[in-house]
Amino acid sequence: MTLLTLLAQANPSLTETLTGENPVLTPVTTPDTINLWDMALKGGWIMLVLAALSVLCFYILFERNYVIRRAAKEDPQFMDKIKDYIRGGEIKAAVSYCRGVNTPSARMIEKGISRLGHPANDVQAAIENVGNFEVAKLEKGMTIMATISSGAPMIGFLGTVTGMVRAFFEMANAGNNIDITLLSGGIYEAMVTTVGGLIVGIIAMFAYNYLVTLIDGVVNKMEAKTMAFMDMLNEDAKA
Repeated sequence: MTLLTLLAQANPSLTETLTGENPVLTPVTTPDTINLWDMALKGGWIMLVLAALSVLCFYILFERNYVIRRAAKEDPQFMDKIKDYIRGGEIKAAVSYCRGVNTPSARMIEKGISRLGHPANDVQAAIENVGNFEVAKLEKGMTIMATISSGAPMIGFLGTVTGMVRAFFEMANAGNNIDITLLSGGIYEAMVTTVGGLIVGIIAMFAYNYLVTLIDGVVNKMEAKTMAFMDMLNEDAKA
């Protein structure tokens, strides 16, 4: 009895495969893939909180960027025109020009013009008070942005802890019938929320520093205008 006959008696399908009759084709399975949306859904309710924080972050970024850039636009001949108006005795025209420009620097100079005739220290103090108020308006929402940059990663870590707690809870309830699928939900939540929190926190941090840089540029212009206005008053007083 040949080897092939013995195999035929033991496993007919194997014999057909060896002899080329009715070959068995093994199906090729492709690995499952996951996109960002599916990953976010695995994160649970923590991802909803992070999504709300990200929307708030982008709103503050675009709204503040528009306001600050608008405040930074000024006429390069602004102070020259103010000097001409004041030295020509056209105080009302100078005030009207400042109101037409309608920028933080212009409002500061307008306040200084309204204090003409008072001591220089009083004029400078009035300008600085307006300047502080204008800077506070430019920084509106910046505290929220800073809170998001530091709080989003912490919320992500909270999701990590709650996810691991859920994974171990399911493991304890499974007893001896521990299956990796029982743990996958909690582990997904633990990992995905960490990633989401870090992404939101990093975006908020860069956005905050970007806006701070823009505000610093506007503040520098305000200080330069104030110094130029006070120098003009001192020159006129000496003359």
